[in-house]
Amino acid sequence: MKGEVKKGIILVGVVLVIVIFCIVRKQMSAVENYQDKYQGADLTVEVDGLGREGTYTEYQNSHETVYPSEDIPIDVCDYEEGTDVTVYQDFDGAKEALYTGDNSKVTWKVDVKEAGLYQVYLEYQTVESRGVAAERALYINGELPFADASNLTFSRLWTDGGEVRTDNQGNQIRPTQVEVYDWQGSYCRDDMGYTVKPYEFYFEKGENELTLEAVNEPVILRAVTLCAVKEKWDYETYLANQKTVGETQEYVTKIQGEDSTLRSEPSLYAKYDRASANTEPYSVTNTILNYTGGDAWNAAGQWIEWEFEVPEDGFYNITVKGRQNYARGSVSSRCLYLDGEVPFQEVETISFEYDNDWNVMTLSDENGTPYEFYLAAGKHTLRLEATLGGMGEILEELEDSTYRLNQIYRRILVYTGANPDKYRDYNINQVYPEVMEAMDLEAKRLYKIIDDVVAYTGQKAEKIATAQTLAQQMELFLKRPDKITVNFTTFKDNITSLGTAILNMSETKLDVDYIEVNSVGSKVPEDKASAFAKIWHEIKSFAASFVVDYDAVGDVYSDKDEGIVKVWIVTGRDQGTILKTMVDDTFTPESGVKVNVEIVDPTALLNAVVAGRGPDVVLSVGADQPVNYALRNAVEDLRQFEDCDEVLSVFYDSAYRAYEYNDGLYAIPETQTYNVMFYRKDILEELGLTVPDTWDELVDMLPTIQGNNMEVGIPSTASTTLPDLSLFYTLLYQGGSDVYDDEAKKTIIDNEAGVNAFATYTSFFNDYGMPTEYDFVSRFRSGQMPIGIANYSIYNTLVVSAPEIRGLWDFTLIPATEVTDETGAVTKNRSVYSTGTCSMMIKTEDETVRQNAWTFMKWWAQTDTQVRFGRELEALLGSSARYATANREAFDQLAWSADDVEVLEEQWKSAVGFREVAGGYYTGRHIVNAVRKVINEKEDPRETILDYAITINDELIKKRTEFGLPTD
Repeated sequence: MKGEVKKGIILVGVVLVIVIFCIVRKQMSAVENYQDKYQGADLTVEVDGLGREGTYTEYQNSHETVYPSEDIPIDVCDYEEGTDVTVYQDFDGAKEALYTGDNSKVTWKVDVKEAGLYQVYLEYQTVESRGVAAERALYINGELPFADASNLTFSRLWTDGGEVRTDNQGNQIRPTQVEVYDWQGSYCRDDMGYTVKPYEFYFEKGENELTLEAVNEPVILRAVTLCAVKEKWDYETYLANQKTVGETQEYVTKIQGEDSTLRSEPSLYAKYDRASANTEPYSVTNTILNYTGGDAWNAAGQWIEWEFEVPEDGFYNITVKGRQNYARGSVSSRCLYLDGEVPFQEVETISFEYDNDWNVMTLSDENGTPYEFYLAAGKHTLRLEATLGGMGEILEELEDSTYRLNQIYRRILVYTGANPDKYRDYNINQVYPEVMEAMDLEAKRLYKIIDDVVAYTGQKAEKIATAQTLAQQMELFLKRPDKITVNFTTFKDNITSLGTAILNMSETKLDVDYIEVNSVGSKVPEDKASAFAKIWHEIKSFAASFVVDYDAVGDVYSDKDEGIVKVWIVTGRDQGTILKTMVDDTFTPESGVKVNVEIVDPTALLNAVVAGRGPDVVLSVGADQPVNYALRNAVEDLRQFEDCDEVLSVFYDSAYRAYEYNDGLYAIPETQTYNVMFYRKDILEELGLTVPDTWDELVDMLPTIQGNNMEVGIPSTASTTLPDLSLFYTLLYQGGSDVYDDEAKKTIIDNEAGVNAFATYTSFFNDYGMPTEYDFVSRFRSGQMPIGIANYSIYNTLVVSAPEIRGLWDFTLIPATEVTDETGAVTKNRSVYSTGTCSMMIKTEDETVRQNAWTFMKWWAQTDTQVRFGRELEALLGSSARYATANREAFDQLAWSADDVEVLEEQWKSAVGFREVAGGYYTGRHIVNAVRKVINEKEDPRETILDYAITINDELIKKRTEFGLPTD
């Protein structure tokens, strides 16, 4: 018996050993390298037609690597040709300077004595404009050297516009960000940060032409220089070239991160953190600005600069208390500048590895010996610039791979369609042998990229897992070509996921609590929170949560105060915080009107108004709400105020059409959006097509597009998730009709124009096979949908989420309907449906509150307020949150490029607002039903829309009768 027990124990032990071995093996395999997968393969070759053309790498490889030794300065005012340029004399310390406007193009003759590669350096100053980075395209001898030379960015300078203010709750409020107009210098470099060093441009010996063309924003140039490419000193050379000084007295200066003096973007302002026990300064009960960086400091090229002072010449150490707790398995890197220069190579990439806690890091070599920086007595600047470091080249390869994978997908798509028959053998390996070769190469490239990422970060993070999945999937396709069609949709989804992974991996977020500059030999404290300090911090935080209102922002006033305006905002906390800050530092001091801002859920408004506990003003309300509240006498008619028309003067009529009812106006516009047409330039060129100007031209293109198994996307009412009627209304407006008659008593979608619009709209799905449900961004990125009609705000999403197709797409006006008048003349009607959000005033009997609320609404609608709110919102949440203000003057000052503004404003002029009427909810519901009936049941469009028009009119009559309104 004992022997059997002993054998059982031994058996259990063996099983445990095997299990442990398997677990360890699995962990080891997570960082195993795939060198055997790609070793010996030539990964530099390209399969014809599948590689990206015009890349910087291709440009470098096409020129001999020759580095001249002399710089070539260019007299910016001695230009050969120039448009929209002006020479300034004695401008801000410069004897001469050249103003280059939004539409400028200037060419200089350059005498190059020695052919070779040069870096192009600009000294410039921004001017007051839209507040975004300036962009220029660079041409050499009339040609764009490589694709990314068409989008060279130059940052602006931002600083705090005042002192930190404390509200009546003891919370600190950050100052507004204001722009500084001063000279700065910058090399022409990769705005994505993949190429860490400045671009190198090849110039032939003799006379050359250098051209700078404005893409966005005016700029004043002081100097342009072709700089000889020089290697930065290493640390040993740097030390050898410094003055010999004796020992300096012990000195330590601490620079708080929140006290930065300059920054490249307004989003890099001071922030507060109450999650850590050892952030300086520290508080669990109040908002205290105590660090900088964060989510906003995430892209290569963004920088923050601090000023400090040392008492005497000598060598100093630099310590950074930073925290990178954003991405496990990632490294955030920064480049150090002292007085505008990188002192030596080793500090071009300072790495901050993932850690949940703050990390006090003295800048040191690989052996842990602190670097010694020579500083003369007096003031200095220290700048930390986000850089991708060694990840830049890896991400560039990964982006190129994503582009080629999309090309592979499109090549197969043309043959099989988006949803191939899984029971059919397409023999893809025989039809497209070059695609199989490309898959083999791409799988090997992805395996190498995975190895490179692991080597750089020390572990295989989840972000690179998609690359492994794709590589394994393509290996399966090579062994079993019949599996391509079975897994085709998954293949496309994995490519999209890889594109998203690139974005995540390119983020290089970092927090900075403080920076210390100390004389060599001075002791730097660890500054690590003890276990007891962390426990005590959590206890205090827990206790504070019962007594502190963390949602209260800014000055809060008692409801008993006379004339207090209660404002509700129903969008989000970030918007509410920005609004309250603006109210406290601008509106209340200027007007004397006290405002309490509350952030609420949109669904709470109706119940609160019915209960008599609602706000005085509510912001960001949907376009369908004001008239519904007006019907029930729950909101104020704003036309009672004499200056109402003056307030409306900055809006198009279409912006407030939905808020008018019975000669009254019940809201002021905030935002306004409408559709534009997005298109892939590369695919249309490949197919030999031009951008359609009318619906007829678009229909004529469909055989070519669909013949290549691609699609055109239009807003779909047939969608089961989010029906979109915008295109039907657009066709209705372009046909010269409307949804309701002039008196809004009945719908007129049953007239001839309405029937034609409905028939045309449903024919897009029934006759031309356009998809009813799709993810536009995903299909547009992959190339499956080279043309699509979508809300113009999608532009910002594409810019942020699809870097692999930058420069390959654009947007323009929606197609027009050709209209023939009585004389036979043909015109193009480009009307487009628009909608938006608004602010409305809840009914009140208090005259003082009514007047104060109107004062607030006027301030909120004015241009300066909308510009500031839009800029601060984009600074906080990124360009994907760009504010779609309805104020025409404010829109011109937001972060759109000049070309984009031109297109959007042209389309905006043709926007038509949708009228809201009593019972209008029935209209949209039954038009959706009519569309689905025609598409799903193949009913006759004319008879269907006529039947539903009767149903809609019955409900309109019923509602008008209920509210005592006249009917036909």
